[in-house]
Amino acid sequence: MLLGCIGDDFTGSSDLGNTLVKAGMRTVQYCGVPQSPADPAVEAGVVALKSRSVPAAEAVALSLRALDWLRAQGCRQFLFKYCSTFDSTPAGNIGPVADALAKALGAAPVIFCPAFPAAGRTVFQGHLFVADRLLNESGMEAHPLTPMSDPDLRRCLAAQSGNGVGHLPAAQVWAGPQAARDRMMAEAHAGRPFVIADAIRDEDLMTLGRAAADLPLITGGSGIALGLPDNFRRQGLLAGNAESWRPQPGRSAVLSGSCSRATRGQVARHLANAQPALEVLADRVMTGEMTEDMAVGWALSQDGLPLIYSSADPAAVSAAQARFGRDPLAHRLEEFFAETARRLVAGGVTRLITAGGETSGAVVEGLSLGRLEIGPEIAAGVPAIRSGNDLVLALKSGNFGDEDFFARADALLAGRERTA
Repeated sequence: MLLGCIGDDFTGSSDLGNTLVKAGMRTVQYCGVPQSPADPAVEAGVVALKSRSVPAAEAVALSLRALDWLRAQGCRQFLFKYCSTFDSTPAGNIGPVADALAKALGAAPVIFCPAFPAAGRTVFQGHLFVADRLLNESGMEAHPLTPMSDPDLRRCLAAQSGNGVGHLPAAQVWAGPQAARDRMMAEAHAGRPFVIADAIRDEDLMTLGRAAADLPLITGGSGIALGLPDNFRRQGLLAGNAESWRPQPGRSAVLSGSCSRATRGQVARHLANAQPALEVLADRVMTGEMTEDMAVGWALSQDGLPLIYSSADPAAVSAAQARFGRDPLAHRLEEFFAETARRLVAGGVTRLITAGGETSGAVVEGLSLGRLEIGPEIAAGVPAIRSGNDLVLALKSGNFGDEDFFARADALLAGRERTA
C-alpha cells in the first residue's frame, strides 16, 4: 500500500476513494480499522471512521489506531480526510486528530485544504466558500451538530490545535509547486507548521499535490488528493489496473437523515415526481409511535423507489432537540436508520441510497460492512460502492448532488444509466 488515508466519516471516505479511483489508484475503503492485513494489490487504503462528532479524545484514539494499521501496510504517505465544509466544533475534532497524527509521524509542515471546486468548495485568503457564499452564510451555520459560524479557517483551526497556524496564499500556489513548498517551509520555520492552503481550481489542488510529494502527512477534503496519484505514478509505482464495475439488479430504497439544503431539495424533487415517501417525524420515533418495523413494512410494499426520510428544516430540528435533547435525539434517529437498513437488506433490498454523513455512518455500521469496492462516480464526490456480491450503495454527504440525485443514483446502481 502506498497511500494511507483516514476519513472521519463514511460518506467523506467514499468521496475520497472516488477521487483516487478516478486518478488511477487501486483503492479500497475499509469500514473501521481492519483486523487483518490488506490485499498487497491495494495501492490506496481508506480507513473510514465514524469520528467526526464523537468526543475529541475518542476521535484521536480511533485515528491513531487507523494510522498504526496503515503504517503496518507499508504506506509511504498519509492523508487525514475531513469534510469540505470543515464541520467541526471549537473543541475538535479536526485540530486534535491532526495534532496527534502530526506528532506520531513527525510531520511539519502539514497542509490543510478542504477545497473541492467541483462541489463548489473553495478556499481564498484563508476563508472557506461554498459556491459564492462564505461558509457561515451557506446553510452550515444551521447544522444541527456542527454549526459553522466562522469562515476563517485560520481562526477555526487555531481554536482547536496546539500547533501554530499559517497560510499559503493563492499567489504562491499560482506560482507553482516550488513556490508553494517554499512558503509552507517558511511557515513551519516561523512556528506555524499547520498551513491553510488557498485553492479555487482543480489546477491549484494539483499544484499542492506536487508541492506535498514528500510530506508524510496531508489533510483536507477529497480534492487535496487530486495530485497525489501522479507523484506515485512518476516513480513507476502504480499498476494501473482498475477493477470493473458491476451493476446490481433487485429492489432499492433511499434513507435520508440529512437536513442540508441540497438534501431537502432532493426530497422535494422525489415528492414532486410522485415517488413513494415516508416522513420520519422525530416526535413519533421518540415516543415509539413509529418503529423500524413500520417503516420497513411500508417500504417493501411499495413500487418504484421508496424514500424514508427525516430531512426536516433547521427550525423543526432545533425544536425537536429542545424537546428531547440533541444527543438522545441524534442517537435514536441513527439507531432507527441503522435497524431499518438491516431489515431492508434482510427483506431483499439490494440497492441502498443514503443521504447524510451521520445517517450513512449509522447504516454502514448497522450492516456491519467491511471492505468496500469503489465504483463509478454518480455525482461530484459520490461514487457507487459495492459490498460483497449482492449489495451496492450510494453514501451521499448531505450537501452533495443535484435535485434528481436519488433517481440518478438508483439508475446507475442498477445499470440503467451508463457509467463514464
